[in-house]
Amino acid sequence: MLKILVVAPAWIGDTILAQPLLSRLQEQHSHLAIDVLAGAWTAPLLKRMPEVRHVIDSPFRHGEFNLAARWKLGRHLAKEGYDEAVVLPNSWKSALVPFFAGIPKRTGYTGEARYGLINNRHTLDKVALPRLADRYTRLAEGRRSAHAHSVRRPHLKTSLAQQQAVHHALGLPGGVTPIIFCPGAEYGPAKRWPARHFATLASVLHTPEHPVWLLGSPKDAEVGEEIARLSCGAATNLCGRTSLDQAIDLLATAKLVVCNDSGLMHVAAALERPLVALFGSSSHNYTPPMSPRAKILSLDLDCSPCFKRTCPLGHANCLNELTPELVLASLRTDAG
Repeated sequence: MLKILVVAPAWIGDTILAQPLLSRLQEQHSHLAIDVLAGAWTAPLLKRMPEVRHVIDSPFRHGEFNLAARWKLGRHLAKEGYDEAVVLPNSWKSALVPFFAGIPKRTGYTGEARYGLINNRHTLDKVALPRLADRYTRLAEGRRSAHAHSVRRPHLKTSLAQQQAVHHALGLPGGVTPIIFCPGAEYGPAKRWPARHFATLASVLHTPEHPVWLLGSPKDAEVGEEIARLSCGAATNLCGRTSLDQAIDLLATAKLVVCNDSGLMHVAAALERPLVALFGSSSHNYTPPMSPRAKILSLDLDCSPCFKRTCPLGHANCLNELTPELVLASLRTDAG
């Protein structure tokens, strides 16, 4: 059996966009075991991917070097006898563990001058491969093969029993199909639709059969409270109350998801829920939700995408002027 170690990205969305690569690797090899080295934050996603055999914990915090610990982990993984490593992050330090593990074929982009660490080095053509998912999938091909866009889409496993269990654990009502808003974006405020816009939309959309629930991390709890307050209770704030596993199963029950360009946007897309994705400072050409049920809304202003954490011009018009009325109009269009 061929054994491949994949070094995963640190972000939730990027991890989901790596799944087409895993699918492509499985297509290429009839007897393949794929293990993934990933942080605890993204491990729940990888455990929902059928292509993954084992998730190996990466104990390193974002930006942490810790050469001794990377050497120790590499020597531990050497016992597994991996045939190949595919390193998705472009950083120099992310390639150290496969090198220390003595994995003979170490595939990735050159990145931060990783000569020697990566010995099956690909050169990235950003024009030919504008989407991150395609850039990842390209690493499964020979270095001289023609560029090809991935037709594979991410897919996460969930079950009715898991969905019912999370409703029970959180004390949420049964027999409803929620509308879920994801108001957070880990990268920064320039990717977050204003709280007042989410509140206005909640006030219009919520019904007893379709309550509006706000989903996000503990960092989003404050903005969730603001949305709940501005909506006069039309939205229920669940931000910070769920694990990532629970968030996956809640999103799987949604009638509609409205969210920023964020990790949970990609989760909703991988669950094939009807989705409105709101883009401001980031690019929907680079990390679009990969689902036929996703609709992208962006004003495509001259100043965007700027890829900044905060608006460099101080007005954030790319999101402030993306009004709730425009979102509602897009939903009416979908309804025919």
